Amino acid sequence: MKQLLILSGKGGTGKTTVASAFIKAAGAKAYADCDVDAPNLHLVLGQTSQPKRTDFYGMPKAEINSDLCAKCDRCRENCRFDAVSVVNDAYHIDPYACEGCGVCQVVCPVRAITLKPNIAGELMLYSSDTVFSTAQLKMGSGTSGMLVTEVKKQMKSVDVKADLAIIDGSPGIGCPVIASLSGVDMVLIVAEPSVSGISDMERIIKTAQTFHTKIAVCVNKCDTNMKNTEKIKLYCDQMNLPYTGNIPYDEDAVKAINNGQTIVDVYCEAGNAVREVINNTMQVLLNK
Repeated sequence: MKQLLILSGKGGTGKTTVASAFIKAAGAKAYADCDVDAPNLHLVLGQTSQPKRTDFYGMPKAEINSDLCAKCDRCRENCRFDAVSVVNDAYHIDPYACEGCGVCQVVCPVRAITLKPNIAGELMLYSSDTVFSTAQLKMGSGTSGMLVTEVKKQMKSVDVKADLAIIDGSPGIGCPVIASLSGVDMVLIVAEPSVSGISDMERIIKTAQTFHTKIAVCVNKCDTNMKNTEKIKLYCDQMNLPYTGNIPYDEDAVKAINNGQTIVDVYCEAGNAVREVINNTMQVLLNK
């Protein structure tokens, strides 16, 4: 099964809009939303069935048994994350600051501190004749990369005889992007023709290149600044990267997304353009 990952260097480029169009137009039977901080692919795809939900456990969190606590202050003195505080002469651990390193447990002379399993997020799996894997990270959790890895594993756990999997990644170049990049066959980068868009596109290209995977670029909202669109095309030529097409800004596309549709579900200029981007991208993916 070929895995196509769709990324953007920054938020707001239209990455999920393009990913959802790929899923519909290519008839993908396997797809995933790896933007675990703010997943919204399910909104565009109109998922109405109830998914299978599974708790995701991240790093454990420390917990103090106040009945055993000797108030020696060693836990607070040795916590490098300042997660231990004293309130009304009682010791408490802030679960958002605790990193689960276990130092407090080791230094406690009366064994009043234990590390407890911690639910860091929730995995969701929709499966029938297609499989859709997604997840939601719990606020304050720092295990986004681990959760993304589980999203991808979950997608591959259901055999739907799929030849192609579409993965909607997260913006930026952080841990969830790194986890998304691992093991994919190709990356399509959705850029926007703005100064920040070009800068962030260059950063995500450099990040993707470290994985030695195929990279292609398309531009969304290309007609909002044609001069910068040409700069992006020139950059791709200089870097020997396939440029798979332009998608114009389209009010009808905006309406479709707001109605919970993809841009290939309606007849619009952007929908027609993204079909060409899809065809060109698939040719690169399949080495044609």
